[in-house]
Amino acid sequence: MESTVTGAAISIRSVRKRRGAFALRADSLDIPTGFVTGLVGPNGAGKTTLVKAILGLLAVDTGSIALFGRDDPADAATRDRVGVVLDRITAAPEWRAGAVGRRFRLLYRDWDEERFRELLDRFGVPTGNRVGALSRGQSVQLSLAIALAHAPQLLVLDEPSSGLDPVARRELADTIREFMIDPAHTVLFSTHITAELDDLADHVVVMNRGEIAYDGALEDLHERFAVARGAGAVPAAATDATIGVRRDISGRWEALIHVDDTGLFGPDVVIDQATTDDVVVHFAEHGEAAGKELTA
Repeated sequence: MESTVTGAAISIRSVRKRRGAFALRADSLDIPTGFVTGLVGPNGAGKTTLVKAILGLLAVDTGSIALFGRDDPADAATRDRVGVVLDRITAAPEWRAGAVGRRFRLLYRDWDEERFRELLDRFGVPTGNRVGALSRGQSVQLSLAIALAHAPQLLVLDEPSSGLDPVARRELADTIREFMIDPAHTVLFSTHITAELDDLADHVVVMNRGEIAYDGALEDLHERFAVARGAGAVPAAATDATIGVRRDISGRWEALIHVDDTGLFGPDVVIDQATTDDVVVHFAEHGEAAGKELTA
């Protein structure tokens, strides 16, 4: 997906946030304007904490976060330009779905009630139902309609497809693609379903243990890493080239490797292109050792 718009929609510098035993540490991260960026990592990696910090819903201990060059994500001018879909809908459970617009139009100067109604109809959200009675899929679709009804430039979604059926996931993906027709638009979405990235994302941010492990083009990630699979012992010449060896009950093993190290493994080892899921799984299981390889 190409873009003629340059610059960063989101800029993060030297951010630190401690929540109990968990610590978020994001030294430098730019989410580019005009692209879809996926935020991935295992549960507890810090994805939701980072998203909430970006939106100004969580104050950081140190560091700075700028949206569109503004260093106050929560101010009204910035809020008008950001559409948000969180893991839980922000509308009160007793409100009727069709009446939600009357509340949210007070928050956004560019609220378009006609657009909101069109989106509810498109998504099939039952407007007469109370918000608390909506299914998981309907709640996400209502949140998406709210997010898009005030013409945002940045769409931030936190695990939006979790619990959705295949039809609802496809509708969500189609809506994101439609939103990105405008080259000034940007999407950041966190997900644990890494297969979604292949169809939607241009860039990817991999998180683990509160830190940014990888930040770059999704295509570069796939070109940089491979997965080696074999039986018995890992070839001695390749031992130092493996990133987190995993074994199954039959004794077969697999390891994440750099594509440049493929020649070390010999003809009896199968080499496949690494998926984003491969990278996340190996990194999550092998922590700091894999992280050094990932960011090198």
